[in-house]
Formats: sequence, structure tokens, C-alpha cells
Amino acid sequence: MQKPINPANNLPKRSFVSVWLALAFRPFFLLAPLVSLVTLIVWSLVLSGHLTLNIYGGALWWHMHEMLFGFSSAIIAGFLLTAVKNWTGLPGFGGWKLGGLVLLWVLARLSFPFNGYLPNALIITLDMSFLPITAVVLALPIIKAKRWRNLVFLPILTVMTLANALMHYAALNNAYLLSQQASYLMVMAVILLISLMAGRIFPMFTANGTQTQRVDGLPWLEKSTILFTIFSAFVVSFPAVLPVLINTLILAIATLLHSYRAMRWRPQVTIRFPLVWSLHLSYWCIPVGLGLFALQPWLNVISRPQALHSLTVGGIGLMILAMISRVSLGHTGRMLAVSNWMVGAFIAVFMAFIVRILGVYFWANYAQVMAVSIIFWSIGYGLFFMHFWPILTKPRFDGQPG
Repeated sequence: MQKPINPANNLPKRSFVSVWLALAFRPFFLLAPLVSLVTLIVWSLVLSGHLTLNIYGGALWWHMHEMLFGFSSAIIAGFLLTAVKNWTGLPGFGGWKLGGLVLLWVLARLSFPFNGYLPNALIITLDMSFLPITAVVLALPIIKAKRWRNLVFLPILTVMTLANALMHYAALNNAYLLSQQASYLMVMAVILLISLMAGRIFPMFTANGTQTQRVDGLPWLEKSTILFTIFSAFVVSFPAVLPVLINTLILAIATLLHSYRAMRWRPQVTIRFPLVWSLHLSYWCIPVGLGLFALQPWLNVISRPQALHSLTVGGIGLMILAMISRVSLGHTGRMLAVSNWMVGAFIAVFMAFIVRILGVYFWANYAQVMAVSIIFWSIGYGLFFMHFWPILTKPRFDGQPG
């Protein structure tokens, strides 16, 4: 009996590099999780006293910077530079140009440990170049195709670049408060980007993934949520500018708007669909974080780091894991379904969020709280890396570009 023909066997052979650099999601979705793992493990060793780190900006600065401008920025670049192909219908950004952008990002990561050996100007230039170049690469096809609504991401990338510049200025001048404000600004810029994208894709992903009716967005709710997220970014980053009561009111309204928005997307219908409930679960961490920021000045049992890490670990970390899993499957022509291992990965990162926020009430030792949270994060992103390595380094089964 003749064996069935596997279409993949009839495709032209392609090198690892050509496949890996076909679209931006492939290299960045593999390398960025590794940066998060290395950064968090090293940070845990520093906190526990097992490692002394002589690095550009200092250990705390480096931890904040690399989770935001190393890990998160790479994921954002991978997502936007992949999505723009669908938005415009133009050929995707790949090949040697993508390779150059990836190399720039990698060299920036590698430069920080060479503090004292490399000029500060070189370290800053390598790191600061990534987001502006990403913005230009993103803008060119949008302008060419006249898809003007997608230019909304350029101001956000500009704010992120400004936040990075403030981080480096703070590092050079030992200005801890400024570095903290800049990192909070970057976190809120990422939350704003997530909020914009969520309004576009959550109703569609929920309807398609659960085979239920799509929930159309309410224009007033969508605009108000984005507006108060922008206001919240200001009061979270610079809380001393406005009176505490005004800050609380802004954050409370943002919390209610995000909560109502999330409820309208019907998370209850997603329980049997991990690629969907993981998105909803992570989005709920945004109103939780904003609510904690609203309550923090009034309740001594809540700290700003708890509120911040509700947004970073839950709202950003779990959202990234859910999104890169879905995007990786969709853009490699695979079914939108994950194994039990990836379900475990989603749960592990959510547990990292729970431990990071509530662990301080059960462990007196802060380093132990961080260590347990980092272990859960490492399990989640380690499982992603192992599961998606073959997916992101092999060509599509159907021979399509991407």
C-alpha cells in the first residue's frame, strides 16, 4: 500500500536561519523568555545574598530595566512587527533586516555586564536604539498602506523610548526615584498597549475560540477606558504631582471601567478553552493592580510594589505568555489548541502572580517570596520555551511564508 504523502516533505529545504528570521515573532518570542529567566534567577540570587553583581546601573536598576526594556520590549516588537503584515497586506519584516534588529537587541543585553569595560555611551546607544528603530520599521508599511488607525502605537513606543532615556539618565546620576518613576511609566505604557489591543482582539478571540456570539464593544466604554488608563499612567508614575484624593479617584474610575469591560467579554464562557481563559485571567490583573494603587495610600497593608507587580507579573507576564502561545500557533499554521503542559505553564505564571502579591503576608523573608514567585515564573516560561522551540524554528507545514 502506498504511504500517504506528507505535504511538508515536498517543500523546499530551508536553513534554520531563514526559517527563524522569517517573521519577527520567531526570534523574539524565543529569546525574550530566556532573558526574563536569566534576569529573574540572577535577581533572586542577589536578593538572597548568594551573588554580588557589578553591572551597569546596579542590580536593582538592571532587574527593572531588563524585565521591561529587555523582555517586554522584545515581545512587543515581535508582536507588532508580525501583526503589521496582517494590517497592511504587505510583505512581513524578516530576513537580514530582522536579523540586524535582533542582533542589536542581543548586543544591548550583553553590554550591561561589561560595566567599566565598555563606554557608557556605547551601552546606552545599543539599548536606546531598539525601540525607535522598531517604531520606524512599524510605521513605514502602515503609512504605505494608509492604515492610519494603526499609527496609534507610535506614540506609545515614543513614551517607552522616553521612559528608557529617563532610566539611563537615572543610572548615570544615581537617581533612584527617577529610575523608579521611569520604570512605572514603562509599565503603564505596556498596560496601555495591552488595553488597546485587548479591545480589538478579545471579543473576536472569545467568539472564535468558544464558538459563541461576539460581544461588540461600547464606544463610550472603549474610549473612556483608554483615556483613564492614560490618566492612570500619569498618577502611577508621578503620584506626588496631584492630591492623593484626585489620584485615588482617577485610579478608582479606571479600575471600574476595566472591570466592566472585562465582564462584558464574558470570561465565564472560556473555562474549557485555555488559550482564551488565560487571556481573560491576565486582563483581570489590570483592574486588580489599578485598584491596589487606588487603595495603597489609604491602607498600610498594601504597598506600591504589590500594586506594581499585579500589573507586571499578572497583567503583563501572563498576558504575554498567553499571546505568544496563540500567535506562535496561528502564524505557523497550527491548530489553536495547547497541550496540558502549556495549561500548566499558564497556571504556573498565575501562581507567580499570587505568590508575589500575597506572599508577603505569609513569609517574613522578602527574598523567599521572590524566590518562590520566580520558581513559578521559570516553570511557566521554561515550559513555553521547550514546547515552542520546535514550532518557532521549523517552517510552516503549508509552505506559506511566516
